[in-house]
Amino acid sequence: MQAWFARTDHPDAGDPYFLYAASNVGSFLALLSYPTVVEPLISLSAQTRLWTIGFWVLIALIMGSGVLMWRTRAGAPRPAAAEPTAQAPAPAAPSWRDGLTWCGLGAVPAGLLIAVTAHISTDVAAVPLLWVVPLALYLLTFVIVFQRRPLIPHWLAVGLQPLFILALVGVLILDPVRILALLGFGNLDPVKIIITIIALHCAVFFVNALVCHGELARRRPAARHLTVFYLWLAAGGTIGGIATGLIAPLTFSWVAEYPILIVLAALCRPGLALPQNRQGRQLMLGGLAVTVLLMTAFKQFHPDFEETRFDWVIGSFLTMSVLFWRAPVPFAATLAVALFINQTYVDVNGSISVRSFFGVHKVADSEDGRFRVLSHGTTLHGAERIRDQDGKPVSGRPDILMYYYDGSAMAQVMDAVRVRNAGPIRYAVVGLGAGSLACRAKPADTVHYYEIDPAIIHIARDSGLFHFLSACRPEVPIMLGDARLTLADAPDGTYDIIYVDAFSSDAIPIHLITREAMAIYLRKLAPHGIAVIHVSNRFLELASVVTGIAAANGAVTRVNDGSDFVEKESEYLFVGTVVAVARNDLDFGALAFSNYWPRQTPDPDQWVWTDDYSNVVGAVIRQLRASNKEEEQ
Repeated sequence: MQAWFARTDHPDAGDPYFLYAASNVGSFLALLSYPTVVEPLISLSAQTRLWTIGFWVLIALIMGSGVLMWRTRAGAPRPAAAEPTAQAPAPAAPSWRDGLTWCGLGAVPAGLLIAVTAHISTDVAAVPLLWVVPLALYLLTFVIVFQRRPLIPHWLAVGLQPLFILALVGVLILDPVRILALLGFGNLDPVKIIITIIALHCAVFFVNALVCHGELARRRPAARHLTVFYLWLAAGGTIGGIATGLIAPLTFSWVAEYPILIVLAALCRPGLALPQNRQGRQLMLGGLAVTVLLMTAFKQFHPDFEETRFDWVIGSFLTMSVLFWRAPVPFAATLAVALFINQTYVDVNGSISVRSFFGVHKVADSEDGRFRVLSHGTTLHGAERIRDQDGKPVSGRPDILMYYYDGSAMAQVMDAVRVRNAGPIRYAVVGLGAGSLACRAKPADTVHYYEIDPAIIHIARDSGLFHFLSACRPEVPIMLGDARLTLADAPDGTYDIIYVDAFSSDAIPIHLITREAMAIYLRKLAPHGIAVIHVSNRFLELASVVTGIAAANGAVTRVNDGSDFVEKESEYLFVGTVVAVARNDLDFGALAFSNYWPRQTPDPDQWVWTDDYSNVVGAVIRQLRASNKEEEQ
């Protein structure tokens, strides 16, 4: 469309790139409106119809524009042969070097978008809809740089980029909480610290994308070559997305693409060039050789380093990079060295990382060495006691911790079903974690696990990491795949209990808490079975969602919010919100007579979640209201 516009006699046809800024304004508004307006108010089937109509209208408008262009050009008067007009020389066609430059400048911010989103939404804080912020900033940079008069001049973004990058690298390497404590700010609100760190990541991403896209805008060709320009730009975005989203998870055991892309963003600064004279090239090669020697020596001796000395080593490299902030190559090289040394330190003294399509899972020992913890970002998925109070190794059947210990809501449901059955029970668990619930089974019980992530299965079965499965149920069946599909293949009426514990902060498998999903659970339950949904969440209120989908299937719901327990975080004993669903009140057994398991009634003003409708924003708002009410009380 821009190419067509450039061929018209419009006064702005000579530089149609401002239309790219306009189109990204539309993308920006659409991004913000979908989770806040479209998803809460329009079902998926209605959205499909509206999108279909919209696409047909788009096709008709493009065809209409094409017809107008054809008629305009066909009817345009031709200059007389006797009166030639002077014409400016046609601009040279873009070279392969130009195309590769455009491709690289498009690939780095596209890859950085995916990397920074993965980092802040898992390693920093798993906040619902947090992914919207980096994507909105990404679109906003296009809007800014392709304007006739950019709101943020390119020279300003280029000048600020080194300062922002150094601040971010410092946060990535040096624990900001510990540094603040050393400076006398140890009493800061942890939530404010997390918000500040997220803001820094987003700000640095914004500046880096602004520099890369600003270079694209500065290097854009004449209007007659804009099609090939956008083709190279799109190719770069594709390469960046594939490399970061598909190749990196298969290559690295941690989110290595994030620091790599930060270094590449530093190389996207104007002025990228190798030294032209012999002395400069020798100096650069000598510096690289010294760097390699320092990195080798550090890797050999750094396990004996104290953490403070490590900070001084990293700080020296960051200080050195300040001297080269005007030269992209030395600046990027010093950043790369600092990040490499940091990761080497973490690899030896830190956790074990296992990466899959679903993220990076880390296994690490607690600071006191008494517990081994499985985490995904900031969310814990399992914990095992490996040493007692005296520091001696623990042997035998492992203690059950997290949300599954004796007396917990999860355990109460199982105890009530055992009493009612007066014999062995059969139960299924959706979400493996470290396999803790396997140790609640008695010899005659039947246990089945349903897990979608093969990396989690590998961790849980590794007796060198956790012992729940090896000590309690070595041969327990684990059905790999989406639990909604694999559970549907199980015979009807199979299980006395179905535990659904596959929720982790903002990573909500919505298809497991819909009306149709609840219908599957009830169909797979025995005549008096109970479905148990673990809905503990820092940002989303989901208990009312489960109540609604249960009522839509004619079932009864009771909720335990953990008020009858005292959380012992240092012992990895947590309270949570657990929803129990049964066909009638009699099926709850002893739970029906407990004050800590009140019966729930569905909210008539709240739409039932289905495979065709969900409202994450509504769940966030309800949780915020509940939190504010607790603070007022």
